[in-house]
Amino acid sequence: MATTESSSVELTGSSAGYSPENPAPVIEPPRARTQKTPRASRTNFEMHGWLFMRLSGIVLVVLVIGHLVLQLVLDGGVQKINFAFVAGRWASPFWQIWDLTMLWLAMLHGANGLRTIINDYAERDTTRFWLKMLLWTATVFTVLLGTLVIFTFDPNIR
Repeated sequence: MATTESSSVELTGSSAGYSPENPAPVIEPPRARTQKTPRASRTNFEMHGWLFMRLSGIVLVVLVIGHLVLQLVLDGGVQKINFAFVAGRWASPFWQIWDLTMLWLAMLHGANGLRTIINDYAERDTTRFWLKMLLWTATVFTVLLGTLVIFTFDPNIR
């Protein structure tokens, strides 16, 4: 444990070695503002995206833990999961909505996280644009295909 002479605050952990004579290293932002960067936007899209990430994360934790407990503990374990099990499960609208909600939230949560990473680390505008187009195309394709499979699943397929 280190103490500073000018104050009575004891520093512990990783900040113990820093002082006014030995300041902590400054972490540069991944992409700094330029003259072309607008000072402020008229929308709160980033704030809504941030809030969506927190709320969808909480709902996803409940859905995924509920899914795992039901599948692995109450329904007899992973060895019971096969085509007939999925067919029986998706015969109920409750499980269709449960799985659909999990699919949509997981895809939108992951896509929003990747969008943030692309915005932070893709330096050129064209690179950022095409990476986000690829991301949104893959997200829309996966969500539509998953929704189609959940609602048109036919257990009598041959």
